[in-house]
Amino acid sequence: MIQINYSLTAADLKPALDQVFALSGQKIHHLQNRWNPARGTPVFTVKGEYTSRGWTEWTQGFQFGGAIYQFEVTRDEAFLDIGRRNTVELMASHVTHIGVHDHGFNNVSTYGNLLRLMSSGVLPFNPWEKNFYELALKATGAIQAARWTELTPDSGYIYSFNGPHSLFADTIRSLRALAVSHQLGHKLMGEMDRPISLLARLLQHAETTARFAVYFGDGRDSYDIRGRTAHESIFNVNDGAYRCPNSQQGYSPFSTWTRGLAWILCGYPEEIEFLETLPEEELAPFGGKAQVISRFLRVAEAVADFYLQYTPVDGIPYWDTGAPGLAYLGNYLDRPAEPYNQHEPVDSSAAAIAAQGLLRLGNYLKRVGQTEQGTRYYQAGLTVAKRLFEEPYLSTDPTHEGLILHSVYHRPNGWDYIPPGQQVPCGEASMWGDYHARELAVMLHRAATGQPDLRFFDIRF
Repeated sequence: MIQINYSLTAADLKPALDQVFALSGQKIHHLQNRWNPARGTPVFTVKGEYTSRGWTEWTQGFQFGGAIYQFEVTRDEAFLDIGRRNTVELMASHVTHIGVHDHGFNNVSTYGNLLRLMSSGVLPFNPWEKNFYELALKATGAIQAARWTELTPDSGYIYSFNGPHSLFADTIRSLRALAVSHQLGHKLMGEMDRPISLLARLLQHAETTARFAVYFGDGRDSYDIRGRTAHESIFNVNDGAYRCPNSQQGYSPFSTWTRGLAWILCGYPEEIEFLETLPEEELAPFGGKAQVISRFLRVAEAVADFYLQYTPVDGIPYWDTGAPGLAYLGNYLDRPAEPYNQHEPVDSSAAAIAAQGLLRLGNYLKRVGQTEQGTRYYQAGLTVAKRLFEEPYLSTDPTHEGLILHSVYHRPNGWDYIPPGQQVPCGEASMWGDYHARELAVMLHRAATGQPDLRFFDIRF
């Protein structure tokens, strides 16, 4: 169980954040100077160098979005150039990609961050550039929403790259694509010019995820522990019936892959922030604003509590809470995570994602007067961040292209590099882990310097 540091503040982390951005800048330049886009998208490191891995193209937005975050904090325009130029030159195919569920990852991280910086005055206003970003965001949300499996006339989900039968936990964080597209006044147009609400699809996908990918301790099955999550939910597309949990990247359907848990822990609080800004009349058809937010909050608190309980004391989780080798580690939850152990890898990328969710959930609860519970989650987020932003997780080696070490991609498929003398993957980084660490660092930098919270939908002019 995480040992929460209640005395820690965001300002206390300022020296660590300065080091993170100093190292981050070096690594962005190193990769930019070496990487040939013709090789595909950098995904994770092998022996300290980023490599590509054909599965789906879901990490390129993290590469250039990370540079945009670097610019946001340092105001070094070399990073803006990397982020903006490559967004224009290389990201269009991601906007029109009909084969993935990852639009929020790729396109809100690039076009969305650039539009946000322009709307806040960090970038000079340019009407044509603004329109370019807005068009990309309108399109990406609609295309994401079109990847739809209907269960009933009022329910369904955005299906994963596995096909119409498959819902992934990951997609909850990509709902930000639908959110910004809706915010910009866009709709998906269907057959016979039928307008399809992107907000409705966002809420329906979130509800389906809550019902089938998240456990609430209600006796659903023998492994129903409150806050546990399933990576994949399988449906019969002929009649819309739910069939079973499954896992692509976790150990089993009945264990919890911690990065899948982290996506949900990050996604629901972030969407609560968005829902707070909507007028009551927009949410009235879905039961009203209070009811919708209450449902999102129930999910967020359940998965947050599970994360706190089933993660080692320093806040860095092992890659799956049911991984079989954990039995050989003894009381592993009662001591800091051990990335160099010989039985099961940790996943620092899950920590980077989860920490952000804990901070956002804590902030929301404090805003609505639930100070004690909000403080618990917020301080847990700071506790995780503090550990993540120091060695052995922070990569201080200038020859290593990764920023956050001990990330895991696909343990069951054996894709992750195992160094000589080790039995499990360790010492490597991932593009999503580095991006979310940078995003976490931006959040904390803003908190430490008295700036408003980082919110993806702050794109109004």
